[in-house]
Amino acid sequence: MSIVIIGGNEGMVCQYEGICKKHGCRAKIFAKENGAIRKKLGCPDMFILFTSTVSHKMVRSTLQEARRNNIPVLRCHSSSAAALQELLSEHVAAV
Repeated sequence: MSIVIIGGNEGMVCQYEGICKKHGCRAKIFAKENGAIRKKLGCPDMFILFTSTVSHKMVRSTLQEARRNNIPVLRCHSSSAAALQELLSEHVAAV
């Protein structure tokens, strides 16, 4: 399963990748906006938005791509490792 994480803390990118790997997922992580994010998103199985650490522009771009490609979007206010762990344990097994 492939996941794109939007937002989060730049210093925790390696932790996010490790957590995703433990759940059998490949992750692309965009902690901050570097150019046109829309072109880099691709077509993953799921988007995860860390809403407290992401710009409105990144949210809009992500939601447009999700609607266009019928991709589920999970939102989480906290961008902690525990929050990501909980999200993946709830939703990856269900998918």
